[in-house]
Amino acid sequence: MIPPQTVREILDATRIEEVVEEFVPLRRRGVNLLGLCPFHAERTPSFHVNPARNIFKCFGCGKGGDAVTFLMEHEGFTYPEALRWLARKYRIDIQEVERSPEELAAQQQAESLFIVNDFAARHFQEQMLNTDEGKSVALSYFRQRGLTEETIQTFGLGYAPDQRDLLLQRARQASHDVGMLQKVGLVSADGTRDFFRARVIFPIHSLSGKVAAFAGRTLSSDKNIPKYINSPESEIYSKSKTLYGMYQAKKAIRKKDECILVEGYMDVISLFQAGIENVVASSGTSLTEGQLQLIRRNTSNLTILYDGDPAGIQAALRGLDLALAQDLNVRVVLLPQGEDPDSYVQRIGASAFEQYVATHARDVILLKMDLLLDEARRDSERRAQTFKDLLASSPKDSHDSLTFKNLTNTLEDLVASIAKVPDPALRSTYVGKCAQYTGLGEQTLLAEVEKIVRADERKRAERDRRQPEKAPDQAEVAPPPGEPQAEEAPLAEKQPSTLLTPDGFQERDIVRLLVQFGSRELPGEAITVAEWILADIEDLLPEFDDPLYRRIVRDCYARLLQGQSVEQRFFVNHPSPEVAQLALEILHQPWEYSPNWEHRWHLPLQNQPMPEENAEADIQHALAIFKIRKLNRLLEQNKKRIKAAAASGDVQEELKYLQINQKIEDARNRLAQRFGIVLFPRK
Repeated sequence: MIPPQTVREILDATRIEEVVEEFVPLRRRGVNLLGLCPFHAERTPSFHVNPARNIFKCFGCGKGGDAVTFLMEHEGFTYPEALRWLARKYRIDIQEVERSPEELAAQQQAESLFIVNDFAARHFQEQMLNTDEGKSVALSYFRQRGLTEETIQTFGLGYAPDQRDLLLQRARQASHDVGMLQKVGLVSADGTRDFFRARVIFPIHSLSGKVAAFAGRTLSSDKNIPKYINSPESEIYSKSKTLYGMYQAKKAIRKKDECILVEGYMDVISLFQAGIENVVASSGTSLTEGQLQLIRRNTSNLTILYDGDPAGIQAALRGLDLALAQDLNVRVVLLPQGEDPDSYVQRIGASAFEQYVATHARDVILLKMDLLLDEARRDSERRAQTFKDLLASSPKDSHDSLTFKNLTNTLEDLVASIAKVPDPALRSTYVGKCAQYTGLGEQTLLAEVEKIVRADERKRAERDRRQPEKAPDQAEVAPPPGEPQAEEAPLAEKQPSTLLTPDGFQERDIVRLLVQFGSRELPGEAITVAEWILADIEDLLPEFDDPLYRRIVRDCYARLLQGQSVEQRFFVNHPSPEVAQLALEILHQPWEYSPNWEHRWHLPLQNQPMPEENAEADIQHALAIFKIRKLNRLLEQNKKRIKAAAASGDVQEELKYLQINQKIEDARNRLAQRFGIVLFPRK
């Protein structure tokens, strides 16, 4: 584990602009740097880098964070991998502290599994490029498929010769543990023979480019031999969370803001070689939630290429409801009969292929509607003009009954798909189109859709209710920067707070001060801004209405009690996506004070220092308004007690609350007078 002091040294040495400029061209605008966002397609730059605060923020897609976050998002690194990358860049030696035996064993095992996979990948490449069998069988096969040497190297393609235990022997000679080869499925369970034999090899990479698994394709025409075999699941490979080609495609996916999904390995490789690089494969399996989340991290637009006739595609379309539930914009392209992406792009070329995809891409739900209507129209015996006519007819024989049942099931499937769309407005649009397509009543369809939506919401609520809640000490106190909990915390794309609570604006202002100035020492005082603020409003911490703001001030208070400082990076790297997003919004506004006012036009601020230099006055004013708001609330509560005491005839109680009321008003008025705050009469 990287020790906290080394993490701090790395983060202190890191300059966000130096890191980002290795991947994104930037130009200066005022105090910030500006460029085209690497995480979504745009023509007008909205990607800002703030060197003073060491953070980046895109006002187009909402992504933001520090240099570590940038590397995790852009390169697919884990938190420790990003830190090690930065350490190498800034020449900082990492002396990792000793972990517990369990942690050390887990880390060493994962590293060992990647090491043996890397050894195997190099072995397979060597067998293809440097042996007669490999050249004549595998290399000639890939060349016949139209692949160049550069493409073969990019994807690390190789060959496993038709020998019982060649890889096993070579691994032993290189002192590799046979047990590790067994764990990743490179050798048989009894450790006596190679798993991949007489097959061309497709390495499957992790997001960071490490070889996590392999797929092997036979070139034999024997129907009894499986065409493909894959590595088994292991500690470093989960098929349901992996997409073939994602490591090579992720930059292009972000740049084009679209992911193209195909079925086979060669489809990915051929399209990539043709210049269509934003392509991945599901490797012949149904899409899983983990794979869709991987796509969603890079784009919200998914285009799926299917080869086959429309009649055989209904079953495949049913599996896409999961993609709709992930709020992906799903389009489907049906390739011409007898073509797959590999053969088609090689026959017509990349430009024509892209044109075909652009003109033939259909929204998945609208495509389902077309197929549904086509099925109704194919019933030539009934000559039904609309789907509604067909459903209204009474089945006369077993064939008609089967047709009726199939169409009813298809309609139910379509309604269920519409119900998976998270956006209510888009759901309503689909319902309207469905009503037009089928001839059924829009309100009837809408009622069926909403019934499914409510049922799904109840299921989610029940599932959430059954999940154990975090203990208060775990939920309220964030770990310090560098702890493992922060590794996989992506930035949320939703707004963290609505400011709809009674004192939401004032509470946010307190949080703003903690985020911007928390670790700054006050002039002439041996106290930080966070210590001053939290000591001043300690009694009011439970009175924060907004749960997010209440959590943040409690987190800060807990850190001070633990002797830790409240720094900007604590908020930016917070394991809670909502806290991290809020911090970025506070730290990086889309506007800034232009230095040209002073340097070019000689018009400096006349009545106050620059905002960054005026923290003390800013804090005092914000605290005063915050306290006045809370005192006004106490007055309202106290007036209700006065009214209740008067109604009950309890004179002593009424007098007591009147005296309390006077003290609260005096305190509020003194604050207002001191800071020049105007108090308006309250109703």
